[in-house]
Amino acid sequence: MGELRYLTAGESHGRQLTAIIDGFPAGLKIDISAVNAELKRRQQGIGRGGRMAIESDAVCFTAGVRNSVTTGNPISFYIENKDYDAWRPYMDCAACDTESKKLTRVRPGHADLAGCIKYGHNDARNVLERASARETAARTAVGAVCRQLLFALGVEISSAVLSVGGVKFTEPDGGKTVAAAVEKAKADGDTLGGGISVFASGVKAGFGSHTQFDKKADYLISGCLMSIQGVKSVSVGLGEGYADIRGSKAHDEIFVRQGVDGAKYYRETNNAGGIEGGITNGERLVFNLTMKPIPTLMKGLRTVDIATGGAAVAAAERSDVAAVQACAVVAENALAYALLKLILDRTGGDYMGEIIERYGRY
Repeated sequence: MGELRYLTAGESHGRQLTAIIDGFPAGLKIDISAVNAELKRRQQGIGRGGRMAIESDAVCFTAGVRNSVTTGNPISFYIENKDYDAWRPYMDCAACDTESKKLTRVRPGHADLAGCIKYGHNDARNVLERASARETAARTAVGAVCRQLLFALGVEISSAVLSVGGVKFTEPDGGKTVAAAVEKAKADGDTLGGGISVFASGVKAGFGSHTQFDKKADYLISGCLMSIQGVKSVSVGLGEGYADIRGSKAHDEIFVRQGVDGAKYYRETNNAGGIEGGITNGERLVFNLTMKPIPTLMKGLRTVDIATGGAAVAAAERSDVAAVQACAVVAENALAYALLKLILDRTGGDYMGEIIERYGRY
């Protein structure tokens, strides 16, 4: 089996989002409804915008899956963009109107200006359509496939929203305090970010390596999480809290218990977040993310119009006020992909029976 990898393609208002997953083993029964459930979760949450009322994301597999079972061939699928019907005159691949939706008042905090400079564009539409978080629908579906294999190995992934716009998210009030903060930001033409934690339970020790920087488990996982649109920081376990305490309080002491299967090591704390020296240690994986406020503000920020070179107010595109809960769903599925990649790198195997048997040895 080759190395697990994937690619996505597609623009926010293009015809569809497409993904190819390569190196995925044969013999996994895919629950397509579960993949679609992840896509639906991504569309929900406090502060989502009008686009979510248009789309009803669903995955359509086109290769690599037969009778709902993976074949070992590259898996491909697409997710239709229903908004494409309205944007076809401006986004068609063959011939379209490139002037009516041209964007030159570039938005601070977005890829608009940097992308135009890099690729020589005079229209930020060519950048923002791909830089948009709409792309995360495809990544969510990729991760949703991966987490089904992880579940077969006894690994489960979850997340928690910690805060939105500096307001602590609490389940007892049903998010009402956060909702009020989001409504206030919306009324002000502003946006909000927040904090997220994502977890993986049931991961055995020994995945990743200390031997090279690019083999470390936290290197791979952090990179996948950091690449999510809007995420500006990622930490593991206690994270920045390490800066304020002594080593005697920071490190997770190790204990042993004797069982019928021999000695079992365990820790009573998990400040390390399940990774030591770049290797999973058998404890729950804990990663913390900070999502910045969405860079498209209805009131606009001061910027430059790249067509004239003069001062301007940034263009307003239809956007969310906050998408922290959606980001948590994307993060779960990004973690699923990274973790499965780590596991398969060690177990190898071309079909499910091999992988389950090898994982069970550890």
